[in-house]
Amino acid sequence: MPAARPESDATALPIATAVPIAPATAPAGVADARPLPRTDLLLLAVSVGAISLSAPLISATAAPALAIAFWRNLMSVGVLGPYALLRHRAELRAVPRRALLLAMAAGVLLALHFGLWMPSLRMTSVASATALVTTTPLWTIVLMRLFGVRAPRMVWIGTVTAFAGVLVLTGVDLSLSPRALAGDALALGAGLAAAGYMLLGAEVRRTVSTTAYTLVCYATTAVVLLAVCLVAGTPLSGWPAGAWWQIVLLMATAQLLGHSLSNRVLRTLGPSVTSTAILLETPGAALIAALWLGQWPPAAAYPAVVLILLGLVVVARADRKRPADREQSADRPEL
Repeated sequence: MPAARPESDATALPIATAVPIAPATAPAGVADARPLPRTDLLLLAVSVGAISLSAPLISATAAPALAIAFWRNLMSVGVLGPYALLRHRAELRAVPRRALLLAMAAGVLLALHFGLWMPSLRMTSVASATALVTTTPLWTIVLMRLFGVRAPRMVWIGTVTAFAGVLVLTGVDLSLSPRALAGDALALGAGLAAAGYMLLGAEVRRTVSTTAYTLVCYATTAVVLLAVCLVAGTPLSGWPAGAWWQIVLLMATAQLLGHSLSNRVLRTLGPSVTSTAILLETPGAALIAALWLGQWPPAAAYPAVVLILLGLVVVARADRKRPADREQSADRPEL
């Protein structure tokens, strides 16, 4: 489901310098540099709660998944645009070219994330799709390793544990139907896209305000999704009024409160803590889907979800011992 956003870069990387995360060779016994800011933790909790509504709302909305993705982003731009132009016009004009390109690249990855994940909700269960899309922190670790950032052993143990859960879950869905397995594959790819989105956004947020970044990112996402809808022949209207109200609710909760607040706390909490917290979306969305839509997962899926969550918790706890990413980010004033 990020953020985020989902959000850092794919152009002028290396990620090792774009996202400042301390290597595994840091001296043992180093204590956390400072406590996590309580205000930002509260904002992150609100973000996770809002994002948890995303999967059940999308599953219940009588409109094509890609069209929902387009409208939620376009509506967000309509809400943020006037405020950004009024209060951040000078900053928007002065955004460095590299930061602008990275923000646009994050928007493309966010479009890919939505384009894969939202259709997956129509192919597999909300619980399965959400559990797989929240593997974002694991993909983040893998991407950083590809660019030379070494992770501690406990991070890899957590990664292997979570992916074992992924294999169990996809095995369950394979026994149910090939369509559910295809939905799992889309959700897993969406988690990978969200990892790139989160890393790119973390880099941009070091020098660009939340409002300016999200406006550029969401606008790019909306343009990309519009092009996809037009090429795919996806209808963009013609639904009952209830579907439009559900899209508005999705925009206000999952998009503005969810993704935007995640982007807000990226600067102080860092991409690892922020993306890992999104794992709480899995039980939240599953509970909402069960109570609202009656989508109770099969009994065999519960151990898989537990393994995924356990692995992500191990990753989060191991990463908390590496304070350099939030230390360096917090020292930079927000524009």
